[in-house]
Amino acid sequence: MIADRECQHLAKQLIQKTTLKYGIQPGQLTIHSDNGPSMTSQTVSQLLEKIGVLKTHNRPYTSNDNPFSESQFKTLKYCPAFPERFESIKPAEQFCREFFNWYNNLHYHSGIFF
Repeated sequence: MIADRECQHLAKQLIQKTTLKYGIQPGQLTIHSDNGPSMTSQTVSQLLEKIGVLKTHNRPYTSNDNPFSESQFKTLKYCPAFPERFESIKPAEQFCREFFNWYNNLHYHSGIFF
């Protein structure tokens, strides 16, 4: 999901859609995030408790508590094709679709056993 803003309701929507799509069972998933207001909101906390998803958060002032996310974000931003700026959300969505397809299926890395 790419949005023009971050908010607790969008976070809730993303989590609900994703857990349903992939058939996530209670106790099967842990979501780790920073301490931003969307992911620490009561709306998201109640949803996670209801569907049995555990949550963890970065320690305060510790930006490297989630090295996998940081590594993925750096891979995205340092991709030679990554533009300086997107004109709107549509081109950003298209770029990310293509990037993640490339990363998940073609790019040589340990996640696809290369």
